[in-house]
Amino acid sequence: MYDCKPRVLQPIVHPTRYCEDHRFSKTIVPHIHPQHTKKVDHHKYEHVHYYPHTYSSYKPVSHDHSYCGKPCCR
Repeated sequence: MYDCKPRVLQPIVHPTRYCEDHRFSKTIVPHIHPQHTKKVDHHKYEHVHYYPHTYSSYKPVSHDHSYCGKPCCR
């Protein structure tokens, strides 16, 4: 037969179990990156220099006539 009053033991304490409830929110942070395009049209002047040159040659020729005697017929 049992006693009317039960015996109570020391409680067994387990480590605390942590539960997490994750909630997410969203925040938009605008980042503005300005841009600029500059159109640059380049024009190049190419200066071409010419030096026309002519060439001449000179070949002097001399003639010597020697007469040895007189011709027979004239």
